[in-house]
Amino acid sequence: MRVAIVGGKLQGLEAAYLAKKAGWEVVLIDKNDRIPALELCDQFYAKDVTKIVEWLPILKGIDLIIPALENKEALNSLIRSAHYANVPLLFDGDAYEISSSKLVSNAMFARSGVPAPIPWPECGFPIIVKPSDSSGSEGVFKINSVQEFQCLFEKGLTDWVIEEYLEGQSYSLEVIGYAGVYKVLHITELEMDEVFDCKRVLGAPDLPGKLREEFEQLGLRLARTLNLNGIMDIETILHRDTLKVLEIDARLPSQTPITVYHATGVNMLEILGRAFVEKKPWADFQVQEKRGVVFEHIQVTGNKLEVVGEHVISEAGPLKLYTNFFGADEVLTDFTPGQTEWTATLIISAASRQEAWVKHCEVVQRICHELGIAQYLDRCPEQRISNLVNGTGS
Repeated sequence: MRVAIVGGKLQGLEAAYLAKKAGWEVVLIDKNDRIPALELCDQFYAKDVTKIVEWLPILKGIDLIIPALENKEALNSLIRSAHYANVPLLFDGDAYEISSSKLVSNAMFARSGVPAPIPWPECGFPIIVKPSDSSGSEGVFKINSVQEFQCLFEKGLTDWVIEEYLEGQSYSLEVIGYAGVYKVLHITELEMDEVFDCKRVLGAPDLPGKLREEFEQLGLRLARTLNLNGIMDIETILHRDTLKVLEIDARLPSQTPITVYHATGVNMLEILGRAFVEKKPWADFQVQEKRGVVFEHIQVTGNKLEVVGEHVISEAGPLKLYTNFFGADEVLTDFTPGQTEWTATLIISAASRQEAWVKHCEVVQRICHELGIAQYLDRCPEQRISNLVNGTGS
């Protein structure tokens, strides 16, 4: 199968990786040519998909279009282009319209009785403040007091979500849907860096069976509510023995699909892509946890190795895929021998979660030992109000 992936950053990297694992031919389209997914494609076009006349000829011989970006003008252009060229588009515009606004999706949670954080001002401090239409950790602040809140308010809070800050472990789940048939996949565990950006995904979640079942049923319920025709990612946090939904995203996510692939052998992009091309749902299949997985982003700068959020990978140039990288099963990286500044996504698996973590530690130690790196950092979330007080908040 020959697929066109539009967008070459985080989602494009995920799509290209899984498409190649499925044995597909990958045509990548992006306005820029210094993008992470560039080295994973078979053919690349530097095109602006909002200029339909210019890029439409590329669709000749394409079996499926896979959007891997969140620019609404570009997505609307893809919908029109797919219609003109009569090529399936792996995208649910209606579901995305709801999930791309946290205000709209939170309202849906409230109407549907979906457990979610308590909105301000019904909750007390600490609170989380985040833009309604941003993805991931962009613009997220933890606020501990009225004084800190007033400081942030002075910067303007138009269309921002303000809700209670919840402590607990984060989990993610993908749901796929086609023609009224829905399937939940494999739950993964998420770990964040100091600015709430996902730095690590664990393929064997530390979540009791009862809560796993509750999460899966919640996923199916949300998919039916949205009449999902595509893929949706649900992020939750386990707070006081209750899974609360932080956000949903009705588009191909990053990080978790690759982790699920290594943990279960299930390639969700291949299953959903074939459904769109063949115009029929998949035959039922089982999702079984077979391996423990550690999927982690690192950045090396001189004498320091730091575990970092996914934004660092998004900002990197072209990444190459290698196997057995300092003992890691696979790596996506811009590393070259002798280089002192580089980034990488490590993919490490073993028979169990515990064994995968031990193997991960050995990989990190080997990198540090062989490259003479003395400092290792692995930061967790912390408040950022000091930046706001000093006028440097981002």
